[in-house]
Amino acid sequence: MSTDTESQDPENELRERITNFLRRNFPQIQMHGGSAAIQHLDMEEGEVTIQLGGACSGCGISPMTIQAIKTRMTKEIPEIETVNASTGMGGNEGMAGGAGMSPSFPGDTTEDDEGPEAPF
Repeated sequence: MSTDTESQDPENELRERITNFLRRNFPQIQMHGGSAAIQHLDMEEGEVTIQLGGACSGCGISPMTIQAIKTRMTKEIPEIETVNASTGMGGNEGMAGGAGMSPSFPGDTTEDDEGPEAPF
C-alpha cells in the first residue's frame, strides 16, 4: 500500500519526473562517469537544486551542461521555475571547473615567474 501512496505523492512524482528528465536528456552525464542528483526541491517556490558529481567535478564542459539543464528543465517541467545546479566546486563554475584558477597565456608572467615560455 505504501507504494500506491508514494506514487500519488506530488513531491515524489515531481522528483521522479526531474530524475527521468535528467536521464533522458543528459545521458552523457552517466556515460562519462558523472552523476546528477536532486539536492533540494521546493515545490511552493518551483525551485530545484541539482548537484553534479563524479567526473562532472572539474570537467571543462560542466558549465555548458549546467546551462543546458537550467534552460531545458524550466521549459519541459512547468512546475519548475528556477534551477540551481553546481558541481560542488565552490560555486564559481568556469572553464577551469570552478577551481579558482585562471588560464595562463604565453608571455604572461607573475611575480618571480621565471618558467619557460610556451612553444606556441
